[in-house]
Parts: sequence; structure tokens; C-alpha cells
Amino acid sequence: MTSLPIVGAAMTLADVETHRGWLLEKPRDLELQSFVDAEILNGDWAPLAERAKKLLDGHQGRLGIHGPFWGFIIASQDPDIRAVVSRRLMQALDVCANIGATQMVIHSPYTSWSYNNLDNNKGEREKIIEYTHETLKEAVKRAEDIGLTMVIENIEDKDPHIRVGLADSFNSPAVAVSIDTGHAHYAHGYTGAPPVDYYVHAAGNRLQHVHLQDADGYADRHWSLGEGNIHWRAVFAALAKLDSNPRLIIEIKDKSKIPASAAYLASLGLAE
Repeated sequence: MTSLPIVGAAMTLADVETHRGWLLEKPRDLELQSFVDAEILNGDWAPLAERAKKLLDGHQGRLGIHGPFWGFIIASQDPDIRAVVSRRLMQALDVCANIGATQMVIHSPYTSWSYNNLDNNKGEREKIIEYTHETLKEAVKRAEDIGLTMVIENIEDKDPHIRVGLADSFNSPAVAVSIDTGHAHYAHGYTGAPPVDYYVHAAGNRLQHVHLQDADGYADRHWSLGEGNIHWRAVFAALAKLDSNPRLIIEIKDKSKIPASAAYLASLGLAE
């Protein structure tokens, strides 16, 4: 990176209305979080999509959504559950095609339980990859067709490399890697995983998306940046070595503090 990166944010459409001025003042990337719930995806989401397009008139950043994730994993052993998950992801991709989103966040299938048991049961590593491919095969094809990338976000991942290997196994531009800084910091503090910047180094140029949230290493806090103890200089030093230009998305609970989080990074000389 030759200049300071510009951060974006994750918001619902109501939050976009509140922060529209901030969002449009620079080419800030946006991750919409209004198309996550099954009730929305199973219903008539067209009015929401039209509202999004009107609110984003003049938006110069890249647009993505957080994909559905409640109540399921993308590597279920049960073929019936895999079918439901596949359908839900395809519904979300329909939304993306409608509003012009080019990225969708999905959740990693790996857990802290997985870390100690992948090699305890023969073939377990291969099974998770196989089940994930079965779940995502239609979604990956659709994503390729519409020019979208699904980015796999770490949730409980203790090993920063294994999710990268899963993304690589698709050999497709439609599958890449996401990092949630708070999830990584939790794994570091609670399970002995490496620090957040190690996750960035492990992902390398497969990294196309980052959730920026602060935390204390105990829980998934989603605090405003500067309120926790993540080592942001180390994180951004690792990001500066990449050529993949990942979307840097502030994802915090108190959406009113989104501009303050960006200002905090600016005060450190890390981003704007």
C-alpha cells in the first residue's frame, strides 16, 4: 500500500441512513447486514433491495453483504441440512446480483473443538473439506457467474492457516479469506492461538476482507476501535505487506461509534 487505506463499515440500511454522509465522503467500502435472516431471504426482499440502491446512489466504494449464518454450518454431515444451507446462500446471492454486491461473508466451519480433533479421527480434515464443497458447489458456480467472491470468516479458528487451505481447495476466484480481528483476538486470549497479525500473515494475498473490531481477548466484544487491547499497529503493518487490497470493514456493536473508530485509526496514522 502506497497510501493510507480507507476503511469502510458494516451496517444495516438504517445505519446507512444515519452514516450516509460519512460513507459517501470517501470511497468507503460497505458491508450491508440487512440480508442475513432467513425471514428476509424467504420473503419479499425486493423493497429492501430498492431502498439499498436509493440510499447508495453516489457511493464510490465496493459493496458487499454479510451472508446468512444463523443456525447452521457450511460443513454439515447431514445432506438435508447441506441442502438448506445451499438454498439460503443461493438466496443471498440473488440479493447480491440485484444490488450489485461483489462480496459476501460466510462463516468458517472450523471450531476450537476441531483444532484438537482433526487428527484424532481418521479422515476428519478431508471430510470437512468434502462437506464444505458439497454445500458450496452451486453457490461457488453462481458467484463466479456474477463476479462475486465469498470470503470465509474465522469464527473459532485457532489455526490461522487451515481456513486458507479450505479456500485454496476451491481453486476459484469466487472463494477467498476474511479475518475478524476480534474473533482472532479471542482465539489468541482464550485458546492460545497466535496474535491477530499472524492471521493476516497466514492469509497473505488470499485475504480480501477484514472485520475491524476491538476486544479484550475474553469474548466477542465488537467494541469501538481503541476500546480494547488489539495491537493495531502490528495488524496494519501486516496488512501493508499485501497486494490483495482487502476491504477493511469496521464491524462494531455501537454503530454510532463508526466514525470515531475510523478517527482512532487516523489518529494512529494507520488509515482514514
